[in-house]
Amino acid sequence: MFYQCVGNRVTHCDVDVDGAALTQRASIALPSNVQYVWPHPSRKYLYASTSDAASGNAPNPGKVHRLCALRVAADGSLTMHGEPAALPQRPIHNSVDRAGAYALTCYNSPSNLTLHRINGDGTVGVPMAQSTALDKGIFAHQILAEPGNGAVVMVTRGNRPEAKKAEDPGALIRYRFRDGTLTPLAKLPVGGRGGLGYGPRHLDFHPTKPWVYVSVESQNLIHMHRMQGGSMAAEPDFSKKTTVGNYDIHFPQSAGGIKVHPNGRFVYVSNRANALVDFNGKRVFRGGENNIAVFAINQNTGEPTLIQNADPQSFHIRTFSIDPSGRMMVAASIVSMNVRDGDNVRHVPAAMTVFRIGEDGRLTLARKYDVELGGRFQWWTGFVGLA
Repeated sequence: MFYQCVGNRVTHCDVDVDGAALTQRASIALPSNVQYVWPHPSRKYLYASTSDAASGNAPNPGKVHRLCALRVAADGSLTMHGEPAALPQRPIHNSVDRAGAYALTCYNSPSNLTLHRINGDGTVGVPMAQSTALDKGIFAHQILAEPGNGAVVMVTRGNRPEAKKAEDPGALIRYRFRDGTLTPLAKLPVGGRGGLGYGPRHLDFHPTKPWVYVSVESQNLIHMHRMQGGSMAAEPDFSKKTTVGNYDIHFPQSAGGIKVHPNGRFVYVSNRANALVDFNGKRVFRGGENNIAVFAINQNTGEPTLIQNADPQSFHIRTFSIDPSGRMMVAASIVSMNVRDGDNVRHVPAAMTVFRIGEDGRLTLARKYDVELGGRFQWWTGFVGLA
């Protein structure tokens, strides 16, 4: 099944993998705008974090922040499952531990995290008390349980330097995880400068090897860290550029989501740009790259090698996902865009772009579904295998 979130609505879509096509079905409304969604290991439930806050470091903090359990029917349709849990601020990412016992949520401004027990019936339970002394970094962007479920890692991006504000450092922060409680394990401010010059966004784990792949947003890089003896290497074995061009730290070009292919032979990173300039009285795309970077993974060393930058024909891919068979990808943009076309201006709507994935990992455009946002964001989309 495939799910699409626009504003506060979640729509489920039937999937034709052979035809690389989606068919929209029913929708369900949640308490506020969907920020992220994660499936329970049983695939019987989804957990959606929602907020009416503005994005990023914007000043509007919002009031309606919730963690919702959704029951997944046999046909993929969704119903609210129990009462949504109130969250302290705007969530930016949520996930579920490997055993399906706890819901993990992180928050970007200020950087924070919470863990909720998942009840035996799949509903969201009570929040678990955590030490106030935990280091939560600056601008958390992802929280995940590691494959063995004995540790949790939070990716904290930091912030780029601005004209009147110094750079905030980024880091990977690891916590020991036991019975819903986190304790300090390690902080990895990669790069040897205390996390300056390092702005990580998301990471993903190789399905069979002790390799972790990190998208480094501010520097437009992919890193590969090695896991050894329950520890993550403090520095990456490999660092590769995700873009075709080179960009100064002050140019608004960013690496985004990252996914390792189910077969472990490829890893994908989204490149995003959506800054605007004035042209003939309209705001149009300033420039930069919007594509999916495709890397082949050396199966002996874990080294990623760039083999393609695939154009989704849309702007700012925030989320993309791969179907369980590994043959189809859907990349979702969060904004529509005016672009300069000679002396004219052309409007490009937000979209869901469907790619076929070849045996060599490369992407071939199959079709594009335009999405009418109506002033909302398409924050999250994703495949979920049904129970």
